[in-house]
Amino acid sequence: MAIVSFLGLGVMGFPMAGHLVSAGHSVTVWNRSSQKARLWTDTHKGQSADSIEDAVRDADLVFMCLGDDPDVRAVAGMALPAMKPGSRLVDHTTASAALARDLHSEAKAHGIGFIDAPVSGGQAGAENGQLSIMCGGDEADLAHAEPVMQAFAKAIVHAGPAGSGQLAKMVNQICIAGVVQGLSEGLHFAEQAGLDSQTVIAAISKGAAQSWQMDNRWKTMTEGEFEHGFAVDWMRKDLRIALDEARRNGSRLPMTAMVDQFYAEVQALGGGRWDTSSLIARLKAADAQ
Repeated sequence: MAIVSFLGLGVMGFPMAGHLVSAGHSVTVWNRSSQKARLWTDTHKGQSADSIEDAVRDADLVFMCLGDDPDVRAVAGMALPAMKPGSRLVDHTTASAALARDLHSEAKAHGIGFIDAPVSGGQAGAENGQLSIMCGGDEADLAHAEPVMQAFAKAIVHAGPAGSGQLAKMVNQICIAGVVQGLSEGLHFAEQAGLDSQTVIAAISKGAAQSWQMDNRWKTMTEGEFEHGFAVDWMRKDLRIALDEARRNGSRLPMTAMVDQFYAEVQALGGGRWDTSSLIARLKAADAQ
C-alpha cells in the first residue's frame, strides 16, 4: 500500500483517484471546489484535505490532473515545497513540454522526482481504469510510481526524458484530430450520396479505414449525440499546445491547424462542451443553411 494524494477531481481525476482507493492505497484528495472533494470522499470513502500542503505532506506519490499550464504551475508551486524529500510528483495533465521540463528541474531542487504523464482514453478510460499513459522523466522515478499507476492504466510507456510524455500526447491529439475529421467527412459523404451509413460502416470497418473512433462513435455522430466526455474546449487547448510546440521545433502541421479552426466553428455553434466527435456538426450545419 502506498500513501498518495490526488490533486484535481475533474471528469478524469475523480475516477482515477477512486481507482487508487479500490487498489488499496491510502488516498488524500484536494480539489479547488471543496464540494467536489466532499462528493469524492462520500463516494470512495477516502479523505480530503483543505489545502494542497496538507494533502501532500505525508504522501509518497502526489498525482495531479488539472486544466492547463497555469493551473499546473500554480498547484505544483504550492505542492513541491510541502512534499517530503524522496517523494514523487506525477502530472497527468495535458500541458506543455516546456513546463514539464521546468517542473522536473524544480522538483529535483527539492529532492523530489517528477514525471509528466498525460493520459489518453477519455472519461470512459478513466472510469474503467483503462487509460494509456505516456511518461517522461527519470526511469527510477517511473519505476517507483508505475505499480501505483497501474490502478487506472491499461498501458504505461516511458517515452523518454522530462517533457517526452507531453510530446507523445501531442502526437496522440494530432492523430485523433485527423481521424475524427476524416470520419466526419466520410459519414457526411455517405449521407449525401444516399447510402445507408450502417451498411457502409459494416463494409469498411473491417479494413484499412477501421479506427477506434469509427467503432465507437460513428452511430452517435450520425444521430447528433455528442455527450461522450472529452470536450471540444479541451481539445482546442491540446491542439494549441501542439501547434505552439510545432512552431518551436519546425514541424509542419497543416491538417492539425485546419481541424483546430473547424473545432472553433463547432464552438461558435455552441458546442464547446460537446465531445470531439462533434466535428460532423459543422458539416450538418452547412447543409442546413
